[in-house]
Amino acid sequence: MATFMQAFAPQGNIGCFIAGRVFIGIGQGLALTAGPIYIGELAPPHIRGKIMTFWQMFYSVGSFIAYWVSYACGQHLDSLGEWDWKMVVIFQLLMPILILAQVFFIPETPRWYIKHGAKFDKARNSLRRVRETEQDVEDELLAIREAVEFENEAISGSYAALWKDRSVRKRMYLALIINAGQQITGQGTLNTYSSIVYKKIFTSSSQINLINALNATFGILFTLSCAPIVDRFGRKPLLIVGAIGMAICMVIVAAVETETPTLPNKAKSEPVGISIVFLLFLFAFFYKPSWGATVWIWTSEVFSMNVRAQAVGMASQTQNVANAIVQQFFPTFLNNCGFYAFYMFAGINVLLALFVWWFIPETKKVALEEIDVLFGGSNHVEKGGDLLGVEDAHHTTVGADRAGSIDNKAAADHVQEVKV
Repeated sequence: MATFMQAFAPQGNIGCFIAGRVFIGIGQGLALTAGPIYIGELAPPHIRGKIMTFWQMFYSVGSFIAYWVSYACGQHLDSLGEWDWKMVVIFQLLMPILILAQVFFIPETPRWYIKHGAKFDKARNSLRRVRETEQDVEDELLAIREAVEFENEAISGSYAALWKDRSVRKRMYLALIINAGQQITGQGTLNTYSSIVYKKIFTSSSQINLINALNATFGILFTLSCAPIVDRFGRKPLLIVGAIGMAICMVIVAAVETETPTLPNKAKSEPVGISIVFLLFLFAFFYKPSWGATVWIWTSEVFSMNVRAQAVGMASQTQNVANAIVQQFFPTFLNNCGFYAFYMFAGINVLLALFVWWFIPETKKVALEEIDVLFGGSNHVEKGGDLLGVEDAHHTTVGADRAGSIDNKAAADHVQEVKV
């Protein structure tokens, strides 16, 4: 609906176009919260980071489509007329259509089934679709039950819990900072104002559009590079190395542009232009698998189930707030100071690397139900196991009927008693 409001807004009716942008923003806000939570709750702990990488990758796919369509339309301005920009807008329909085509066939997360009505059979069937063995299914189902038992009895699920519980509050502060940090690394600004930045180096609009399209193409490959390393080396090393790499790139970009002569046509020489483009591509190489993908991975996995939706929603919207603030002053900053503005991003990235080094704990391969221990909280699985009265809080026995050793009805009754 929002796409058609933008593409076919009556000529001169800017209000209709802006309303369409608002609706798209609302939809994106919902997806920013639901997507990472869904992926994190279904993915096995040992490959959770790898799977979450594809969430970020499709941002790059979106940019890839938009920039190449823009480049292609830019080659036929005379014949397309106003359809030049309309084609770019209409291609926004592609991803929503693909998502709607499959959303009715994918399972709900087992954690949601148990949290909302203790639907153990549905939770078990959901897990069977994404786990290798019946033992894996029953062990994880037990862990989820135990965590839900403890959270229902001991922890509030409201927004107030984000600030009352010391362990959750600590995670909230960390998530807000690294999500805001993602948008002030410089990548968000380069995405929005790349054409303005490149106009200080090149004079051809077609050449600038081609560079943007190539950058989006390489962005997909750069993001995919996160998949084989994030669960091997961890989240923390990726964030630190990425921030340091981006800082170095920003320093060199600023130095190359400001210390080289500008031609009479207000552009740079071809060797200088190529070197700056290469450095900005290298910047994306460091950003995409680290602060691009890994921030989403870390944010989606550090909160307990009772506050996960609220916390991830607030953290992800912090990205939009930080991005909006930087976008307001960067064009003026760039116009007044030129590429000296990039030294600011270099300094920010150094600070982000130090922040991660001192404050961000490693979360790779840690089960979602036991993540609280990393932040000084209780082990929800073991506490819930005490409430359920199980002998081994981490493993259950699979019987001939392929069901775990805890009787479903008894557990369901216990959940209802706790809620009452």
